Amino acid sequence: MSSHDQPSVYDYETLKNKNKGIRQKFNVPEWPPHIAVSLYCNHSFSQFLQRNKKKNKNSIFIIIIIIIVTFTQIHSSPMALAVTSSSSTAASSSSFFSRLGSSADPKAAQIGYFRNLERSHGVVNLTQRRSSVRPINAEAKRKDSIVPLAATIVAPEVAEKKEEEEDYDELARGLENASPLEIMDRALVKFGGDIAIAFSGAEDVALIEYAHLTGRPYRVFSLDTGRLNPETYRLFDAVEKHYGIHIEYMFPDAVEVQALVRTKGLFSFYEDGHQECCRVRKVRPLRRALKGLRAWITGQRKDQSPGTRSEVPVVQVDPVFEGLDGGVGSLVKWNPVANVKGNDIWSFLRTMNVPVNSLHSQGYVSIGCEPCTRPVLPGQHEREGRWWWEDAKAKECGLHKGNIKQEDAANLNGNGNGAAHANGTATVADIFNTNNVVSLSRTGIENLAELENRQDPWLVVLYAPWCRFCQAMEESYVDLADKLAGSGVKVGKFRADGEQKEFAKSELGLGSFPTILFFPKHSSRPIKYPSEKRDVDSLAAFVNALR
Repeated sequence: MSSHDQPSVYDYETLKNKNKGIRQKFNVPEWPPHIAVSLYCNHSFSQFLQRNKKKNKNSIFIIIIIIIVTFTQIHSSPMALAVTSSSSTAASSSSFFSRLGSSADPKAAQIGYFRNLERSHGVVNLTQRRSSVRPINAEAKRKDSIVPLAATIVAPEVAEKKEEEEDYDELARGLENASPLEIMDRALVKFGGDIAIAFSGAEDVALIEYAHLTGRPYRVFSLDTGRLNPETYRLFDAVEKHYGIHIEYMFPDAVEVQALVRTKGLFSFYEDGHQECCRVRKVRPLRRALKGLRAWITGQRKDQSPGTRSEVPVVQVDPVFEGLDGGVGSLVKWNPVANVKGNDIWSFLRTMNVPVNSLHSQGYVSIGCEPCTRPVLPGQHEREGRWWWEDAKAKECGLHKGNIKQEDAANLNGNGNGAAHANGTATVADIFNTNNVVSLSRTGIENLAELENRQDPWLVVLYAPWCRFCQAMEESYVDLADKLAGSGVKVGKFRADGEQKEFAKSELGLGSFPTILFFPKHSSRPIKYPSEKRDVDSLAAFVNALR
């Protein structure tokens, strides 16, 4: 059998015998399979070069490149090349050198490259990577460089672990006595970059300070309605510089604002309520912002607003807005300072020496848009500085609309000592309870209003026991009643919510709670107390001027 007729592929035993001398030289008892194959390839290529060096120099040059790259792959990653045990692969490999060596025409040459063995089934073990050598017929027009591809590491398939749903009611109960810092840290850890702090430019700068103290990354966004106070814009700038952050501002849709102003004017909210303006300038921009989040952090406190925030939990599933995943329950709402009193917030801000809105030093407590915000006076609740021309229970702009629940008319019938909150979720005790304050019934207030000649003048407050504004003035009103005892001026109260509200509006001039009326001794027409100051001295001055 001539050298040209010799089989070009040996089995493994033949390879071992052929390289026995080399193994003895290096004192290696057994060659690993991939080394044996490489040594044989080297020997076969050497024979091929001797036979064809005068026939086809180009083919020789290409084969030299293949040898160099092959050995580079073997030495750099011994496991990168393995021999496939299938008979079909062996037959293909066997025909490689015989066809290449017997072809005199370079255009007819069969050129092979190494291709990754595609995974057909199961999970590939990282320590058992395989590749096969397959002959590929070269296309005549193809001029790509021929480079063997290393076997690709295929990561094992791991079933995605579904995150268990959190019971946020239970979590809220567990965090009820936690500090704001602990609640803030818990929120940032859980949601990472998918949570952001809603910053209004008021005392909720405390939220940013708490987030800063955790040492974790955090995001802050704010709603620029286009009608904020200049002092609020200056605070935004100061906060960004103080903490080295960039606030993500959200703006209302220009077309919607233009249509509202052109149709109803700049101050329509004084006539038909603030809800429409807030919906365009605040609620819709907020909705867009929250669609990119899975959770948000607010500065809501239980002592902030009458009847709407008294039961705010530290964490809840947002009942109104949707988050990144869409649908009901896709957004979580964190309220880290829900259980903190307003004066404690201010003690914290002063202690930490953080930037605050300069409007606070001018009597502003709750700060919103310039036309709808004013300072509060002694004896007033902080929320009375917002939308002061509207009823107490309407003092939400829509950002926290989920706090407002449908009123339970059965509990607001004006009877009994208990009273329902405006949100219809709980009852509260009656207020202004003292021997010097007379509780008037519907008949009693009607008789008082109809008398033209009274024996004594009367001071009467029209109130609702769930109203925080009424609750805020309880102490001063009771003190006033005690001071007027024996002076000839009677002090009374009339509960004007529920079924009595329409009567109070039409017959007594009720605007919002509380409304204070003075019934002079010689006049049937009551006089409404015009001021928002409800401290003892201001109320006493009003009475003394009229009696």
